[in-house]
Amino acid sequence: MGSKGVGKKKAPESTQREAEYLRDLVERKQSVRLRLNDNLEHTGTIEYFDGSFVRLTRPGQPNLFVFKHDIKYMIEV
Repeated sequence: MGSKGVGKKKAPESTQREAEYLRDLVERKQSVRLRLNDNLEHTGTIEYFDGSFVRLTRPGQPNLFVFKHDIKYMIEV
């Protein structure tokens, strides 16, 4: 009782699973919807990604290169 610093640890900032998940989306050609920080939404498939951005391929529209820090969230559709 009363011991300082013992107990709960801070959750890790990253699980290092992002690349694995994105690679799975690419392989499955899974359609996703990206909501950006400015609340714009874009739907398509991720064809390529690296540490900084994803390339979203959209049918009948130009491809988009979106910086990851501009993505609020992504859902599979």
